[in-house]
Amino acid sequence: MWTLLVLLVQVGFILCKSSESSGSSSSEEDHISIPPPHVTTQHGTIKGLADKTYKGETFYSFKGIRYVEAPVGDLRFKAPVPVKPWTGVYDASYDRPACPQPASFPTDEDCLFLNVHTRKLPKRGKNPKYPVILYIHPGSFTTRSGNTAMVGPHYLLERKVVLVTINYRLSALGFLSTGDELSPGNYGMKDQVEAMRWIKENIAAFGGDPDCVTLAGYSVGGVSAALHLTSPMSRGLFHRVMIMSGSAFGNGIMPRDQLDLAKRQARIVGCPDDNNGDMMKCLKNASAEALGNSLEQFRVFGTDPQFFWQFVLEPDYGQERFLIEHPLISIQKGDIADVPIMTGVTHDELLFLAYPTVTNETALEVFNRDANKIFPYSFYYERGSDAITAELQKFYFNNKPVSSNSLEPLGQLYADALAGFAVNRGAQLLSKVLKNKVYYYIFTYKGSYSHFTPESGAKYVVHFDDQLYVFWNSLSFPKFTKRDPDATMVKKLTTLYANFAYYGNPTPKESKKLDQVIWTPFTEQNKLYLDVGDRLTMKSDIFPERYAKWRELFPLPSANDRTAVA
Repeated sequence: MWTLLVLLVQVGFILCKSSESSGSSSSEEDHISIPPPHVTTQHGTIKGLADKTYKGETFYSFKGIRYVEAPVGDLRFKAPVPVKPWTGVYDASYDRPACPQPASFPTDEDCLFLNVHTRKLPKRGKNPKYPVILYIHPGSFTTRSGNTAMVGPHYLLERKVVLVTINYRLSALGFLSTGDELSPGNYGMKDQVEAMRWIKENIAAFGGDPDCVTLAGYSVGGVSAALHLTSPMSRGLFHRVMIMSGSAFGNGIMPRDQLDLAKRQARIVGCPDDNNGDMMKCLKNASAEALGNSLEQFRVFGTDPQFFWQFVLEPDYGQERFLIEHPLISIQKGDIADVPIMTGVTHDELLFLAYPTVTNETALEVFNRDANKIFPYSFYYERGSDAITAELQKFYFNNKPVSSNSLEPLGQLYADALAGFAVNRGAQLLSKVLKNKVYYYIFTYKGSYSHFTPESGAKYVVHFDDQLYVFWNSLSFPKFTKRDPDATMVKKLTTLYANFAYYGNPTPKESKKLDQVIWTPFTEQNKLYLDVGDRLTMKSDIFPERYAKWRELFPLPSANDRTAVA
């Protein structure tokens, strides 16, 4: 045993479980004929259903499990309350509503549910203890959900992991903060923490290992995952972190409250805004649908800002606080969870956000004329920072007006401002302070589908495109078959994810399915990253000039800055 431990240390990864992460041989069993699976958790018995991966492997889904009490009535604008035990059998064979938002799918304020998908359940006292991946969905803290239609497990469950997806409160219902005890904020983030606590208590019943949990977030889910590294509420609840196409370590504004947004929300739904007490009393009784559907009334230019409802530095009123100091202060102090990190971006990220502007003459005129007003909202920095706006105009557009030919430079500006710089700075800082490794990547593979294809037919690799090969979004894309050319990328990405969940290392050994590559961890000196393209290839120094400009414009806050501490 001692020899085995020494070997594990020498190869530089942490092993959650010794069994292989690759899929087993295909089952011929028809899922329709399989009796509904039942599990017994600490809260009660749950009935799910059987399904098949895209290659025909059987897995079990338990959808719409209530993990906290419904956040309605007196619990609106309050921290989540752990779910109470139930009697009888809980039917987890279908998705529940998403949280309130403008959507064509069902939504409801009673939306705090999670889904568990697993390859194998405990049987006769034998627990498979597969690693758990908790996926935090994207959507700017205002849209989307963890429901199966958007985050289908049919690709990732080819690997022997347990996948958990969650809904958490969005927009005002999840993030309204007045800066006082009436509404301290961070409710959506605390929902995520309660989901992790639920996993710790219950996931063994689904064949998962509560001591081997990977927290994986995409876009604002990546921002969330980064924040959990620094939150005192989240410590000990996860063991690896995937921060994908979004992070909390960049140029983001860190408010102590969002009172101005709260007042604007109050006016939109017909509530008074001159007194916090009267305003909150009215907002507590406002229609959840009206709150969720008011999203577009917060825009300044087109669909910008992408982010407005968000986390805050939380004042202390005796409550459990999610965020007590700026995450960049925490990371410089080393006051963060020391776990393996996998982080990266797609090649073109949020380029599609530039398209409505460069293809509309009126929008171009407004964008150029009102740049000092629009840039801070669109690219996420303090309003009134005209000098920063001027520097960005010079760097990305050579001081020329943005035009119909500016799709790529404007797209790069969106990409760097909203995803790339924060991920890059995070990789640099984390690699310096963590004992564990940081694995950095860029996704460049151009497959059959994309979330953005312009009329020109040019092919880009944008935000969410990598997720096409990990989860099936049945609302927007057909399901791959094992004979599709893109099935090779499905195999590569799901194997990297599963290896990371098992070992804290995406490539613990050379493998033909992973192009014989060994993913070397990133350091500030080597700047290495994995290019996930037609082949997996190690390269060095992603977009150096672009990220250097952002480091120049947004220096790190001082660790002694008391304004960055709640």
